[in-house]
Amino acid sequence: MLKFKQILLDTPLFAGISGQDLEQMFSCLDAQVISYQKNEAVFLEGDKVRFIGLVLSGKIQVIREDYYGNRNIVANLGPQEIFAETFACAGVPSVPVSVFAAEKSEVLRLDCKKILSPCPNSCGFHRKLIENLLQVMARKNLYLSNKLDLLSQRTTREKLLAYLSGEAKKAGQNEFSIPFNRQELADYLGVERSAMSAQLGRMRDEGMLEFHKNHFRLL
Repeated sequence: MLKFKQILLDTPLFAGISGQDLEQMFSCLDAQVISYQKNEAVFLEGDKVRFIGLVLSGKIQVIREDYYGNRNIVANLGPQEIFAETFACAGVPSVPVSVFAAEKSEVLRLDCKKILSPCPNSCGFHRKLIENLLQVMARKNLYLSNKLDLLSQRTTREKLLAYLSGEAKKAGQNEFSIPFNRQELADYLGVERSAMSAQLGRMRDEGMLEFHKNHFRLL
């Protein structure tokens, strides 16, 4: 756990909590660091999840599949980002999504029940941790609201324009890289890869953008 100390101190979930308190916290909350190989499942749709996951290294993808096996990437998460917090806090009997390691990754697992329950040791960090968790969940809700707006676009072209425009705003410039390959981007937007690739080619030919692999430049 010590090798991730600086990552943890810089993580929004632990904002305002000292390094000394972190060590006590992990003992109090029975924290575990779990390693996952690429494509290994962290949990699967239908599982009962009672922990909050924090990505320490690598990349984690939250996946939703429909009845016919069509895959949609709900979220692409890197170091310092959390997942499963809504399901764990809500106490749902089974989760509607699957989570996989998109590459070799390490995840910190925190027992949600122990976070939300009064601490018998009266740990000073406990209240701060709950405040931070609420803020992180609120930001996540804003992210999901923005994605809903993206998916509500009617055509593949409109979805691409909305997504790429949003990434340009996030980068603060017209040139940027995205965290997806072509198949992952199609899954994230909920469109067919071939149709999306064809649309990107048309947009490039029309002088709207340039791209090479996952690097884009809006014109």
